[in-house]
Amino acid sequence: MKILIVDDEAPARSRLRDVLSEIDSTLTVVGEAADGEQALRLAARTRPDAVLLDIRMPWIDGIQTARELARFPQPPAVVFTTAYDEYALQAFEVSAIDYLLKPVRKDRLAAALRKAERFTEIAWKQFAEALPAGQSTRSHLCIYSHGDIRLIPLDTVLYFRAEQKYTTVRTPDGETLIDDSLKSLEEEFGNTFIRVHRNALAAVEHIIALEKSASGGMALRLRGICETLEISRRHLPAVRAQLKQLATIGENR
Repeated sequence: MKILIVDDEAPARSRLRDVLSEIDSTLTVVGEAADGEQALRLAARTRPDAVLLDIRMPWIDGIQTARELARFPQPPAVVFTTAYDEYALQAFEVSAIDYLLKPVRKDRLAAALRKAERFTEIAWKQFAEALPAGQSTRSHLCIYSHGDIRLIPLDTVLYFRAEQKYTTVRTPDGETLIDDSLKSLEEEFGNTFIRVHRNALAAVEHIIALEKSASGGMALRLRGICETLEISRRHLPAVRAQLKQLATIGENR
């Protein structure tokens, strides 16, 4: 079994490696990562069978990292190894993975790895649905392509636009294609993005102005780019209401 160890503390990673060697000499540690971004890049490159994952880490925490691992074509089993028990109830709802409190005991880790061997993609999806509601939205988009990972901070996304089978993610740096449907993105990020067209969602915080478009309709001007985003007649009232609400909030500050 190939295992990836993820923890922001080097002594914790070293202890896990030692415990693994005591359990079974055939267990292979394919890498160690100190944060979520490193973990996703290593997982894309090494394709581990299981990931021993801490929860509280800088930038991208273990819960978000686990959600992104679930999106891999062949997602690994995830075993949380952490000093915090806040998410234990949700983790134990699915038997295909485990949740171990530090210091990790040899017998508990061995049992968790046996569960990992029986891991299935269906079981992981059930776990992902059981994650805490407060952690349901991602702070980054994870782009998996050609064996590598690229992370896009959500607060840099200007809009999402559906195009045939894919969705375009527009940031000030350019465009990227993702597999997520516009509907799923709206369900996940509905508090920060607004539907402006049947095929587009705009980031509320990046809206600068509402103006006439070249076609005679209305469009949004967004921060950091020259082009505008067309608004459909159907969605124009909601967009106007949203902008009015933002203006009111700004005046009251």
